[in-house]
Amino acid sequence: MKNLSIRIFIAALLLTGLTPATVIAQQTKTEVKTTPIGTSVAWGKVDGVTIEGLVQGPSAAVADLQVACVFEYTEGDIFNSPPALPAQLNGMVHLDEALKGIITEARKTGKFKGHAYETLLITPPAGMLAAKKLLLIGLGDRNKFTPDVMITVGSVAMNEALRLGVSHYAFASDLKDAGIDSPTALVAENVVLGSFEAYRTQQWLKDKKMANHKPLIKITLLAGPAFYTVAGDGIKSAIAKLNK
Repeated sequence: MKNLSIRIFIAALLLTGLTPATVIAQQTKTEVKTTPIGTSVAWGKVDGVTIEGLVQGPSAAVADLQVACVFEYTEGDIFNSPPALPAQLNGMVHLDEALKGIITEARKTGKFKGHAYETLLITPPAGMLAAKKLLLIGLGDRNKFTPDVMITVGSVAMNEALRLGVSHYAFASDLKDAGIDSPTALVAENVVLGSFEAYRTQQWLKDKKMANHKPLIKITLLAGPAFYTVAGDGIKSAIAKLNK
């Protein structure tokens, strides 16, 4: 009787054009585990610098410096949902709104083109953001994006943070916000690897009295509620490689 019920169920699915595998995949997709906003954990340390994971948007993360990433501008790119994340989950939308649209205006008018590794430092009035300063880093053409880009982006973020003399900065890749279906763990890993490639170069220069920067205490990598755990896997992988 049980086998007959299963056969009837499968037949009914086939009549709708669905397969059992499709149903299972859809169920799995809708059962993604989310992590509450504000959740944080120190994943580990590299060269004495704490690497923290935090479920938070870039407009609300407390830090000396907030780093956020954007592609070259296309009309309404961060607002088109899908492929961009819905507005209520889209950290870049919240960041732009907190700054009264200045990010969209700068991109739309060509004042910040978002070319790969281009930077723009914004110092908003006190209280507009949780962070004191915002650094935008360009990701280039969205159609040419690969996870390897994030190694250099991580290096750029670190170099700028050290140049600005901050002791703690937060980093948001904003790839999901922009509608890029990127491999979350690999992106997070590459950001950390690139960051410490730059950090170790600066430390080497400092040891030779060819550079002078304040000690960096902490890097916070931001992730959305649905991507926190996977991003943590990538961060832990990077920490293990760097601490070999």
